[in-house]
Amino acid sequence: MSEEAAPSERRSSLARLPSGIWALGFVSLFMDISSEMIHGLLPVFLTSVLGASTEMVGLIEGVGEATASISKLFSGWASDKLGKRKALTVIGYGLGALSKPLFALASTSPLVLAARFSDRVGKGIRGAPRDAMVGDMVPAGLRGAAYGLRQALDTVGAFAGPLIAIALMATLHDNFRLIFWLALIPGLLSVLVLLVGVREPPHEAGATQAPLKLSDLGSIGGAYWIVVGIGTVLTLARFSEAFLILRAQTLGLSLGLAPLVLVIMNIVYALSAYPLGALSDQIDRKLMLALGFVTLIAADIVLAIAPNLPTVMVGVALWGLHMGMTQGLLSALVADEAPANLRATAFGLFNFASGIALLLASLIAGALWEVVGPYATFMAGAAFTAIGLVGTAIVLRR
Repeated sequence: MSEEAAPSERRSSLARLPSGIWALGFVSLFMDISSEMIHGLLPVFLTSVLGASTEMVGLIEGVGEATASISKLFSGWASDKLGKRKALTVIGYGLGALSKPLFALASTSPLVLAARFSDRVGKGIRGAPRDAMVGDMVPAGLRGAAYGLRQALDTVGAFAGPLIAIALMATLHDNFRLIFWLALIPGLLSVLVLLVGVREPPHEAGATQAPLKLSDLGSIGGAYWIVVGIGTVLTLARFSEAFLILRAQTLGLSLGLAPLVLVIMNIVYALSAYPLGALSDQIDRKLMLALGFVTLIAADIVLAIAPNLPTVMVGVALWGLHMGMTQGLLSALVADEAPANLRATAFGLFNFASGIALLLASLIAGALWEVVGPYATFMAGAAFTAIGLVGTAIVLRR
């Protein structure tokens, strides 16, 4: 491709994406509105209404994400085994929508944990088949753009949800439970768009030959396992966003404005995910990963030493930029390195490893916060990210 043709090629990447990618993006958008209407308020609901400790917040967040990741492992295997993507995706989004009223009914921290568990099982069932379906729909040269667009629309929902929660908190006089009930509406819209707007693409020959024993996973290749390792290291260094909300609260953010933290983070995430995903189709992806590590270190340091709310919000914005740099890119790398007939299984394994890492990271973050304080939590995250950056650079160089 000539240098003159390259800008035109980049500009046309959006137009070249199939309608199913856009539909999946809007499916994610509506479900994220539903989830983040709850998630943006949940840490405050737990600590202020139910009297939970930060350790319990870390446990609920970590167990929730680990549950999603374990579910992705099995749903990915089932998707490749059956040669079906959409059916499992519908089941996952349906379960996610129907779990929302459980938060409104929860009166104790263990019941919130149960609600979060149910919600994350739905996320786990849909995640790997959906991500594999995106990879099935587009060629390798458009995967950075495709995953970036889906992630960008997903993240629009992730900041629209907290904005809606803020407005409803003001309108409904901090009625947490009614807001949790209302979160069911966009969840059901998500399922409707999926049923009507997404058509499963045909699979390549042999797509139903899923690995049935551990030794079969060797056919995926070493480059894929390097991607898994990088994703795991990043997740160990990046605990739940619930701690961003709690950090802002320590510097005076009011209950009704607590979701503003996720709004700022996800605006930056949404604005950066597609252009950086498309850029990763054109440049060395290792460079983008390295910049993502450095940005997370900067975010952690700012959040650790922040003396006031505006500084916290700078750290939150850097956190969102890091997500935009790395999350779509890692999905594109998984799709690139995994065989087509094992793609959903590969996504399941990747997300399983990341989920276990997030469980450990959130538990450690909660314990450090409880014993030492927020400074220790974020500086530990920065230190681990720096170690991960050095280790990843060595592996990639070799």
